[in-house]
Amino acid sequence: MINAMAQEPAPKKPAEADDPVDKFLAEQQARDAQRDQLIKELLRQKDAAIKAFDDKLAKLGHEGSHGSKRSHHTKHAADKKASG
Repeated sequence: MINAMAQEPAPKKPAEADDPVDKFLAEQQARDAQRDQLIKELLRQKDAAIKAFDDKLAKLGHEGSHGSKRSHHTKHAADKKASG
């Protein structure tokens, strides 16, 4: 019984939440994880929107493989360049 009283309490380790650096790093990791999740969700929504838009264009008969037939170059300017 005397030995039980003589024992000193073990030194307490500082809790992770008490250390400002550890607390900051934990919060930063949580924000990074949340940001990554939000980016993934945003990319998923973007892909879904692009697919829906492509489907609507396909219903209208648009084919994505054709490029635009408009050009800012006139035919006259192209003929000058080829001959000159």
